[in-house]
Amino acid sequence: CRKTEHAHGTMCPSYHATKNEKDTTRARANALREVLSNSNAENKFDSQSLKEVFNLCIGCKACASECPSNVDMATAKMEFLYNYRKANGFNFSEYLFAHSSWLNKWGAKVPALVNYLYQNLVTARLIKNLSGISPERTLPSLSTIKLNSKSYSVENKLDRLKTIYLFVDEFSEYLEAQIAQDAIDLLIGLGYEVVVIDHLDSARALLSKGYLREAKKHVNRNIAYLKSKISEETPLLGLEPSAILGFRDEYLRLASDRETAEKVAKNCLLIEEFIAAQYLEGNINASHFTSEAKNLKIHVHCHQKALSNQKATFDMLNIPTNYKPTIMTTGCCGMAGSFGYEAEHYEVSMAIGELKLFPAVRKIAAENIIVANGTSCRQQIKDGTNRMALHPVTILRRAMVQTAAQSAPAL
Repeated sequence: CRKTEHAHGTMCPSYHATKNEKDTTRARANALREVLSNSNAENKFDSQSLKEVFNLCIGCKACASECPSNVDMATAKMEFLYNYRKANGFNFSEYLFAHSSWLNKWGAKVPALVNYLYQNLVTARLIKNLSGISPERTLPSLSTIKLNSKSYSVENKLDRLKTIYLFVDEFSEYLEAQIAQDAIDLLIGLGYEVVVIDHLDSARALLSKGYLREAKKHVNRNIAYLKSKISEETPLLGLEPSAILGFRDEYLRLASDRETAEKVAKNCLLIEEFIAAQYLEGNINASHFTSEAKNLKIHVHCHQKALSNQKATFDMLNIPTNYKPTIMTTGCCGMAGSFGYEAEHYEVSMAIGELKLFPAVRKIAAENIIVANGTSCRQQIKDGTNRMALHPVTILRRAMVQTAAQSAPAL
């Protein structure tokens, strides 16, 4: 992987930030091979050397798509953490991050109180100290609006194009419900019947921390629920790349019902992929949107680069006649879910952001729109540059000439 690592800015972001050989894909692969080949321990993953080389792997999946050997270190790290924990247990901070969606679910019952505690300097400092969050990192606010698990209809059912299922993942539901509402309003305005699924956990946080046994339970529950619902005619759309694209990646390895998992994987899409495809089919056109001119600067999520195509976001935002989207060569944002929140990783996280993303954002004129479809990416941009990035769905929703928001049930 030596040639590829120096040729691609998105390959091993931690290495580009630290310039330390142990943070390359090559070093991780060699260490893993060495331990698995030569260790006589019953649990070969109970290795301090592996712990050190995997410490700064941020799970961006660049190696899986860019390395000539297709070495997937993100998956290897999950397996390592799972087995290492068998011998060494878990620490409190790690447990909290892995179960963050459960904590957010309970916090969402009293979001105003939680947000007050997050914003108060004294309580925020206490929360950060207890959970291992860097003092410099801002805490995300919980959403104060709620969605309902029901069908959202177009005014005239005879005019609807098709029915789609919208997977409102745990990040969108608890932290950015307005984006989910924008997606509902956009899809209804374009003539689609929307069935909201907002009670399933993608298991992304569990996967990132190697809680594979618990993650598998969520995977099997999700696949069983979607089995009779998702097809080519009724696809599953998602907003957060790391959540929806898991159906195409980790789910295929963890699901007990592999056949159904493969069927769902073939029919799950980033919402940008769906809208771009519908535009090509002629079901969506520029007349749905404003002719006002806007410049859009797009930062693409790492999982989208590895498991999808960044062009889908560009194509979707290119539908309004005078919108001019540009994909920035910004590499990885460095946040990587909980990685950038953790006190021990904060400096590396921000150093990765400073490689390409932060300088690029700082050069963007104030009147131009910054686009990022990953919740971690938006948080990193905010903390690193004090600029606000928008999800592409929100941008297209605001561009609609006439929305059908009034068709959705009142929230």
